[in-house]
Amino acid sequence: MTDEELVVEFALTRLNNPGLDLEEIAALVVRRVGTDRMLQFASQNLAVRGELRGGAFESAVEYVLRTVLKLRDDVDD
Repeated sequence: MTDEELVVEFALTRLNNPGLDLEEIAALVVRRVGTDRMLQFASQNLAVRGELRGGAFESAVEYVLRTVLKLRDDVDD
């Protein structure tokens, strides 16, 4: 899944769940993409943070949020 595809998935999930905050939306995205993708997101997040271990689900949610916010901030530049 590319970063752009991830942002589209996030946006669609946000449209379907307008009352949720960003972290809750990211958690829905992680649940929806399945275990293999969750582990991929978690490992990428831990690599960026320079950590060897962490909670897979929480790390995957953080990765989704980090990616969405990074791409959103890049558009503003």
